[in-house]
Amino acid sequence: MLKNRSAIVTGSTSGIGLGIARAYAQAGANVMLNGFGPAGDIEALRAALERETGVKVRYSAADMSRPEQIRALAEQALAEFGQVDIVVNNAGIQHVAPVEEFDDAKWDAVLAINLSSAFHLVKALVPGMKARRFGRIVNVASAHGLTASPFKSAYVAAKHGLIGLSKTVAVELAEHGITSNTICPGYVKTPLVEKQIADQAQAHGISPERVVREVMLSHQARKEFIQVDELAALAVFLASDAAASMTGTAIAMDGGWTLH
Repeated sequence: MLKNRSAIVTGSTSGIGLGIARAYAQAGANVMLNGFGPAGDIEALRAALERETGVKVRYSAADMSRPEQIRALAEQALAEFGQVDIVVNNAGIQHVAPVEEFDDAKWDAVLAINLSSAFHLVKALVPGMKARRFGRIVNVASAHGLTASPFKSAYVAAKHGLIGLSKTVAVELAEHGITSNTICPGYVKTPLVEKQIADQAQAHGISPERVVREVMLSHQARKEFIQVDELAALAVFLASDAAASMTGTAIAMDGGWTLH
């Protein structure tokens, strides 16, 4: 489905980003991984994915809070693949605190990585996409891009902003064969969320099962975690030729969270 395409997926050494990167490689696209982790583990992951799929899989350790490193990531991908057809802005961090206690540096970091990084990467890649009259921009936001929860002011602001950025880019680039869409997941079963379950169970003095049902999934009508493979399949579709007429959308894959 994505043969002869090349993609950058930020925040892709684990979780949602890795699931999307793996699905792209399996669909035939060359993939640039990005994220943090032990160098040996990342190299083993990269080599295994390349071996299993037969496409080029490369890695950049670019810090997505640093515009100059984001531009270097784009340049590295262009040098490795010759072109970048698909960009997935998935990198993100979280910090939870009441607004009056929210650390200034944490606010800046959340906005930089969750929102500004998408702007800088899209800006770097759009000229090439325009020249080829093809591009697929997939932004991974959150149900928190459509609604709000307490104590997450920076995250909610960034994810709302990411949807706004995506819509603006969609309008600007629609006549150039470039689409821009946003995926808004609910809670997804990832290693990061697994740790949050344990931490919240200890903090609240309740069982992990109660944390999942009464805290994390209380707003999701299905009362089940979103699966990484579900999000990855949607990301593959949005990057395909079949999604040429879909642009500017914010797609909730949240188990019914935002129905309320």
